[in-house]
Amino acid sequence: MNKSIQNISPATLLSWLQNPPPELVLLDVRTQTEFEQQHLKGAVLIDIKSPDFVEEIEELDRDKTYLVYCRIGIRSANACAYMQQLGFDNCYNLMGGIEAI
Repeated sequence: MNKSIQNISPATLLSWLQNPPPELVLLDVRTQTEFEQQHLKGAVLIDIKSPDFVEEIEELDRDKTYLVYCRIGIRSANACAYMQQLGFDNCYNLMGGIEAI
């Protein structure tokens, strides 16, 4: 059974950054160029378009909480759906992406 993707609003993200959930990982799934232009402080980059994306995601700790974001929220929603299939229970998509912040 597929769970629906858990979305969080930019306002919720900002409150999380003030008082982060345990083991929070900010996961940017944009390109290296986009990441270099702007990203959330402390974010980890795993480009969803990279040929290594699947392998890199599979190596992540499933016990951590992931806030996944991209530019407008489409690539991150796809990444969250994939992560859920792999057994990641605490995976959240930033609605509207980094542009909404």
